[in-house]
Formats: sequence, structure tokens, C-alpha cells
Amino acid sequence: MQPFLSYLGKAALVMAFLVSSCQCMAEDFFLSGKVVDQQTGEGLSGVKVEILTEERLVFTDQLGEFYFDPGKQDSIEIRIHYIGYRSQYHRYKVAGELPVETVFSLERDEFNLEEITITAQTGKDISLLGELDIHLQPISSSQDILQIIPGLVIAQHAGGGKAEQIFLRGFDIDHGTDLQLTVDGMPVNMVSHAHGQGYSDLHFLIPETIEKVDFDKGSYEASKGNFATAGYAAFRTKNTLEENRLSLELGQFNTVRGLLMMNLLDNVHGQDLYIAGEMIRSDGYFEASQNFVRDNFMAKYKVNIGENTLFKAGISTFQSTWTASGQIPERAIEQGIIGRFGAIDSTEGGNTSRKNINLELFHQINTQSSLKAQLYGIDYDFSLFSNFTFFLEDSLNGDQIHQTENRQIIGGHVTYQLENRVGKVDMLTSIGLDLRQDWVNDLALNQTLNRGDIIEQFALGQVSETNLSVFLSQDILFGDKWKINAGVRQDFFQFSYLNELEENSDWQVVQRQILSPKLSISYKANDQWNFYSKWGLGYHTNDSRVVLEGEVEHILPRSNGFDLGTFWKPGKKLLMQAALWYLHLDQEFVYVGDAGIVEPSGATRRLGADMSMRYQIFSFLSANADLTFTHARSIEDDQGENFIPLAPVWTAQAGLTANSKKGLAASLNYRFLGDRAANEDYSLVAEGYNLFDLNLRYRKKAWQFTLQLENILNVNWKEAQFETTSQLAWESTPVTEIHFTPGTPFSAKMGCTFFW
Repeated sequence: MQPFLSYLGKAALVMAFLVSSCQCMAEDFFLSGKVVDQQTGEGLSGVKVEILTEERLVFTDQLGEFYFDPGKQDSIEIRIHYIGYRSQYHRYKVAGELPVETVFSLERDEFNLEEITITAQTGKDISLLGELDIHLQPISSSQDILQIIPGLVIAQHAGGGKAEQIFLRGFDIDHGTDLQLTVDGMPVNMVSHAHGQGYSDLHFLIPETIEKVDFDKGSYEASKGNFATAGYAAFRTKNTLEENRLSLELGQFNTVRGLLMMNLLDNVHGQDLYIAGEMIRSDGYFEASQNFVRDNFMAKYKVNIGENTLFKAGISTFQSTWTASGQIPERAIEQGIIGRFGAIDSTEGGNTSRKNINLELFHQINTQSSLKAQLYGIDYDFSLFSNFTFFLEDSLNGDQIHQTENRQIIGGHVTYQLENRVGKVDMLTSIGLDLRQDWVNDLALNQTLNRGDIIEQFALGQVSETNLSVFLSQDILFGDKWKINAGVRQDFFQFSYLNELEENSDWQVVQRQILSPKLSISYKANDQWNFYSKWGLGYHTNDSRVVLEGEVEHILPRSNGFDLGTFWKPGKKLLMQAALWYLHLDQEFVYVGDAGIVEPSGATRRLGADMSMRYQIFSFLSANADLTFTHARSIEDDQGENFIPLAPVWTAQAGLTANSKKGLAASLNYRFLGDRAANEDYSLVAEGYNLFDLNLRYRKKAWQFTLQLENILNVNWKEAQFETTSQLAWESTPVTEIHFTPGTPFSAKMGCTFFW
């Protein structure tokens, strides 16, 4: 523990030194403004404010405020714009005519691609575009929303209750090993999880409460640490509700969903408080009822303390139970033993729960500097029954396994930001300190029979894992032409494990550090072209049990990534993005189901290209398309035996979205995943698919009606696929082939919502 305390002290001293150094550089700004939503009065963060008279760009903070120094100009021209709102243009002949505190109230408007302009910071708008899709996609859970990230694919293979499998940039991320996920700053990825390293279950998040999703690919943000190798996605929930709502949805397979969202305080003395509750029941589309149950509840409180401080507090609870038909072998269907939606072991499934408490504080120290602080606590339970190999290991009782854990997490962040201007150069300095502590109890793996008797106990232990980090990020902006970001992150880890199956065992402990530098450059060539390059070192941690058993060479496997890309806007209503990228990873992880651990493999290299397009055909009709290609290979295996199982090669997404001013909206969406290798020599193929979904919505005053149609062509597709060696009860020898979970057949869901 002494080295950890020493590191904590050093990190605090470094942060204090950097903050004091930045404060010495500070100069006072002269003017300030605040941008609010006209309907709610809520301050809007991330609004783009262009100071046209000096080709300068600033963004609003979490209070909706912005600051700038007008210098000695005779006049000031500013343009305020934010996607989904009507832009405002203001001109003041004399700088003094602009009050020190001006409030700009933005009126909501239909999506307009003209609002996106090419600057050195165009990348900030891309996440906002994805947010517009949230309201028109067929969404069953917050996990579905991940698919707004171009090239990201998810797959469910356990009846809807388990976290989905994720694919991105040539990674089979499993359940989150190489994608960092957060909700309101709280971590979603679980370290040293019973079912796999980085396991990420987003089902505790109610989709309608989501306000923003900030995302990026690669490991280029100094504020993002563990698991942010292929990318990250940061969800933010609403601070207040625009209106109360009560929804009921009914669908095939006895699917029922109820939703209540209601303001308890609506800007009462600067306070807002709302609650949201969700209930889902479904039998699922399998032959054996999935008995799926999910219940969510959250409450969020916000208060403005004076003019410069914002405090937020949130609590949420989540619980889910389900049964699953698991991954079935192709031969069982071909031989007529089971149907496509049948099961070999219909007693798979599980239950899980999560409780969160989250406290956030934002304080504007002065016109140039601000402080953000957060403290969170999480209580989490997980229990999963699986059967991957059926009767391979135990011909009498079968191979069903039970994975469990009980986890508590406490953590927090402190981030200090300073905006400074030297001549015509704007600088934004961010300094942060993060701390996360996981305690995992009853981390177990057992062989069971029909979710009942324990046949054999394979593993039982406790994990304590600590992550302390400090980061520094420096943005340098030369007008709206150039942006340079340089960052560095230092992480310290302490891994501890107690094996409770060994007599007289004691805690095993190991400590490690890792330094991760980053550099990004963006250049606006003209009003049509922006070019950018990004480089960064990142990492993902190994499972504590594997680390302390000495089975790995890399405790903190390093990633090394590079992106070279461009934004191109040839017309007011067309925006395109293209990128070439490279990523080297010191060590891959492979989840071994019957052992209940993440097994390390060798180093890998990935090369790829991403292309995206947004086109506003008419004011009411827009189109989008995303295409990705990845070449992923192991670099330690022989040619022809170096394929990375399940790594996507080609992915595509496209859609048409229409919004009528008379309340009618529609969205037709297309998803494509190409064939890919299911094993290292490509002797088995994981089949691709083409899917179409349709979503319709009509609102008349206080009433809204929705219709969601998934897989409208009723394609027989395989959602999750694995190379698996298994043996059925009547077989004398094992067989290695594709095991899969069938994807959703055609399904319809209707909904009715009342607003007040």
C-alpha cells in the first residue's frame, strides 16, 4: 500500500503545480454570454460561437456560458449555432454595446446540415449528428444506441439480459475489452469480471433519458484511459425533462414495455428534479420462453448554486432476469434435432442488478478557469448460467457453468480547465485526476446441473483493483484554421487477488504503471476541407487473476494507433468524412467460457478505412451512409493461420430519415456485416447479413404513436457466431463447427405516449 500512497501524493503535487502554473498565465476576458434553450431555460453546453470579425471559435461550458476578449475592435459579429436549433447572428457596432452578461435564447428547429461548418474543430459536430438518430432508430435498450457509431456492430446471444457482444475497427471486443463506456462519467466496463475483462452492461440506462453521446475511435484522448483502444463512448443523461411522458409499447412474442418520466421540480428556485421508470417483459422469439424481465428506475436532481456553480445528483437501480437458448450447433439444425429457434440446453440465462449514486459539481472559478468534480458509488451483482460445449467434459451431467460475482466500486474525477489567449492564439489546458477502486467478492465459477446442484467448483476468490491516474491535455487553436492537441496520461494500478479455494492462501499483490502520450493536429484548408491526423498510445488491463498467476507477459498491453482523415463539405447540404487508420496491439484477449477467464494471445495489427456521408436531400428528408473496411491479422502466427477470429472486414450502415412539420416522421435503416473468419485459418466462416428496419412516428398535440418494424424482409441471419468444439449427449466424439444465436426474425412493436 505504501507505493500506492506515494504515487497518490506525487500525482496530487504534479496536479497542484500544473494548476498553479496555468493560473499564473491567466488573463481576464472582457465579455461573456450565456446560451439557453428557449423552451426550458436550460444552459446549453457545447454550443458553437463564431466570432466572425476575427475568425475565432469558442464553445459554451456546462453552464451554457462562453467568454472572449474583443480586443480593440470597433465592431463585433458573432454567430451562434447548435445542431437542432435555429442559428442566431448578432452584430454590435461598438464593443461596449455588448453587455458583459448577454443571454442568447435558442429556438428549437428541424435538423439542418447547413449548421455544420468546416473548421479546425469540425469533429465536435459528428457526435451531435449521431444524437439525432437516437429518436428515430428501432431501440430496445441503450446498448442499441452504440450503433450510432459508424462501423460499430452489436450481437446478443443470451436472451436479452446479458451485455451484447461488440465489434469495432476489426475487434471482436467481446463485451467491452477495447471500448471504454461511461454514463455521466461513471464507468460501465468491469475489470476482472466473472464473464470477461471489460464486461459492459448498458441495460441500466433508460434510452429516453439520454441527452448526448460523445464518441470517437482510437486512443487519442488523454482523459480516456483503460479499455479505450478501439474507441470510447460517453453517455450523458438529461438534466431536466422538456415534458412529462407516459408510454406503453406492445409487441410480438408477448413483449410489453412501460415508461414513466416525470418532473417533480421544474426550475423551482433554480432546481430541477425528475424521475424515470422503465418496465419490460417478453417471452422472446425462441421456442423456449425467455421469461425476460427488466426493471429500471432513476432520479436526477440539478440545482444552480449562485451564478457560477452547478450541482447534480443522480441515483438509479436496475435488475434483470432471463432464460436463454444459448448458442446452438449448426449440425443440430441440419439433422432436424432442433429448430432454428430451439435449444440444446434451455436452462441457460441468469440475473443481474446494479445500483448507482452519482454526485457532480461544476464551478466556474472566473471567466477563464473552471473546476469539475465527481464522486460515484456502484453496487453490482451478476449471475450467469451458460453451456457452450454441452456434454464434452461431463457426459452424464453436462457442461453447464455458473459464473457469479458481487462488486462494489467507488471512484471520482477532478478536472481543472483554463482558457487563455496569447495574441491571436487560444489555449485550453485541462488537468485531471481520476481514482477508481473495485472490490469483487464471491468471484466464482462452478459446474452446475439445470441451474441447481453444484457438480464441481472451479474457482472462488476475491479481487481488489485500484486505478489512479493523472492527465494533462493542451489544446492550441490558431483562429479557426489550426488546432493542435497534445496530451499525456499516467496510470497506476494495483492488482490484488485472494484465491479462496487454496488452504491458507493470502492476498497476492502486484503494481504497475503506464504512460500514454497523445498528439492530434487538425487543419482547415478552406470552407470545404478539413484535414486531421491523430496519434496515441493506449492500453487495456489484464484480468487480475491472470496477472497474479503469472500467465501473461503484458500486464498492461499497449496499443499504438494512428488516424489520417478529412472532413469534406462540397455543398451546404452534404458532409463527408474519410479516414485511414492503423492500430498495433501488444496482446489480444480471448474469452474462454468453460474456464471463466480471459486468456491472452499474441500481438495484432489492424489497418482500415472509414467513410461516412450525410446528405440533406430536402428540408424534411436526409440520408446517411457509413462504410468501413478492416484488415486484421495476428503478427506472431504463420501466413494463412493469422486471421483474427470474428474480426469484421466490411461493415455498412445507411438510412433515410423524413420529418414532417405535421408530426409524421419515418426512418428506414440498413445494416450490413460481411462474411469473416471464424477461426485462425479461415476454415470456418462467420456468415454476414443484410438487414432492413423501419420506424414510424406520428405526434398530434399531447399524443404520440409509434411503430417499429425490425428485419422487415424476415431474413434468417446469425447474430452471434463462434467456432466451438462440443459434444451432444448421443455423440461418441466431439465436433468443431459454428455455434450461433439466430438473429431477430420480423417483429413489430407499437407504442402510444401521452405527454403533459
